[in-house]
Amino acid sequence: MKTLGYIGAFLGGAIAGAAVGLLLAPERGKDTREKITDAIDDFCQKHNIKLSRKEMSDLASDIKDAAEAEEV
Repeated sequence: MKTLGYIGAFLGGAIAGAAVGLLLAPERGKDTREKITDAIDDFCQKHNIKLSRKEMSDLASDIKDAAEAEEV
């Protein structure tokens, strides 16, 4: 249950941070998604959470989509 709390807190922060980052970032979307995916990977390694690279990539894309939806 504690792990779910960590994941929930991380996802909430990641979505908010990604939204701000995507709005202000001068980088291409692909580069930004790679950075988000790397941040997710680092978080999962620190907390011993197992996600495949595909799952992390999908999560990064979901965060990007959520940030774009906030722009509209």
